[in-house]
Amino acid sequence: MDVPKKAVHDFWNEASCGERLLLPEYTKEGFAQHSVTRYQLEPEILSFAQFRRWQGKKVIEIGVGLGADHQTFAEHGAILSGVDLTERAIEHTRHRFRLLELQSDLQVADAEQLPFGANTFDLVYSWGVLHHSPNTARAIAEVFRILKPGGEAKIMIYHKWSFVGFMLWVRYAFLRGKPLTMLQEIYARYLESPGTKAYSIGEAQALFSRFEAVKISTVLTHGDLLSSEAGQRHQGLLLTLARILWPRWLIRTCFPHLGLFMLITARKPAAL
Repeated sequence: MDVPKKAVHDFWNEASCGERLLLPEYTKEGFAQHSVTRYQLEPEILSFAQFRRWQGKKVIEIGVGLGADHQTFAEHGAILSGVDLTERAIEHTRHRFRLLELQSDLQVADAEQLPFGANTFDLVYSWGVLHHSPNTARAIAEVFRILKPGGEAKIMIYHKWSFVGFMLWVRYAFLRGKPLTMLQEIYARYLESPGTKAYSIGEAQALFSRFEAVKISTVLTHGDLLSSEAGQRHQGLLLTLARILWPRWLIRTCFPHLGLFMLITARKPAAL
């Protein structure tokens, strides 16, 4: 499904990820509550990002969103840059940083054409963003380009074989009498912005083939476990009943690898 980049921009510029659900108000207190809620919903961010590790290092975040992770990097002393496709996200994060007296070079930019020189950053971090870019492979090539030799990428993209994908397929394919609909089409049409993609582990390995020391893992999310009210696009009686009856203990025990989040850590070779 080919989607114009403007469609992706317009979707996220209407409301940054989590804005309507998680952000109570645009104040210090509101942003603080947003961070608390974000890390309660997605606690795996804390161990994945390793915020303390990047003190004094040059870090760029691709897709700053509402700025919670960006704030945490700044509070731990990273030398920060941040980009987002949308003006809205950059305005939110600039406002957040002004209130908290934090520093970052923030700008609107396209992940497929980043305005930075080669070999610039010690860390490129992106949480749940690059699968929205129409050319994800091009965006990951940019990650590789701007990393210093020996630098590290920490990227979360969506995992194709997830309970979220299964639930979307049941609702938008099976129950509509279209069981042959491919998962790629389901994700592209019904999960977040138009054209959203999800990848198998093998496909992710191919995307990161130029890197070394590639580590890939998947985790069950609050979406897979139906343990939150997130995903307001898909509200309804069926989902309400599913939240009550969902066998979370069975999923955690027997299917721990069928989560939506795919966590990828990879290093640019020190010698090319």
